[in-house]
Amino acid sequence: MTPKARGFTLIELLVVIAIIAILAAILFPVFSQAKEAAKKSVCLSNLRQIGMAFAMYGNDYDDRLPDRRDLKSSLPGGFRPWTTWPPSDPRGGWASVVLQPYTKNDQIWVCPSSQGIFANAVQVRQATSSQPNSVQTTYWLWRFDHLDDPIPLDNLWGKSPDQSVEDLRAANNAQVGMPEGVADVELAVDPYFPRTIPTTPVELRGKTSHSGGRNRLFLDTHAKWLRDVRTN
Repeated sequence: MTPKARGFTLIELLVVIAIIAILAAILFPVFSQAKEAAKKSVCLSNLRQIGMAFAMYGNDYDDRLPDRRDLKSSLPGGFRPWTTWPPSDPRGGWASVVLQPYTKNDQIWVCPSSQGIFANAVQVRQATSSQPNSVQTTYWLWRFDHLDDPIPLDNLWGKSPDQSVEDLRAANNAQVGMPEGVADVELAVDPYFPRTIPTTPVELRGKTSHSGGRNRLFLDTHAKWLRDVRTN
């Protein structure tokens, strides 16, 4: 007599499905966190490469930072300080153009997280030309955010690292503080929109490229993560 084949009962199938659902619920946040951590690491690497490009530029130009205020005003969108946040125009398209001879990959100017979070934020993205496939930048350079002549104390156009530190201290800018050396002077940063500032656009309030803070590049070319409680 041929034995009767036994299949799964409905209860057994439901138990298996429930277990799979529970495992998915547990693992999905872990995978998401791992993916975001990888993007944050790529972003930090990008900033370090940008820092090295600034250093190589300085080696070729008498230890001076670039002064390309002309590019700041002539790139697509022009110089566009906002009345909301940010209160100036720290977009970095100009830096991508100037430092192109010292960089191997145009993608270092794009934080992988910013591509999604700030895809439509005109305060963040800047093209380096009018061509459809032009390089897009997403990093901010706060100390290159004005076109004034003479150059403001808290802007670094054309200055040496030592002069930059001296001028920033003299500026007495609460946002800058009192840098003790080049390791305290910020060059580039992930874009961020503090939720504590009333002028921050509602649709962007609290948003940043990386949850809870941002990556920062300093004048001595080191880069690190900074937690910011003003962001989500």
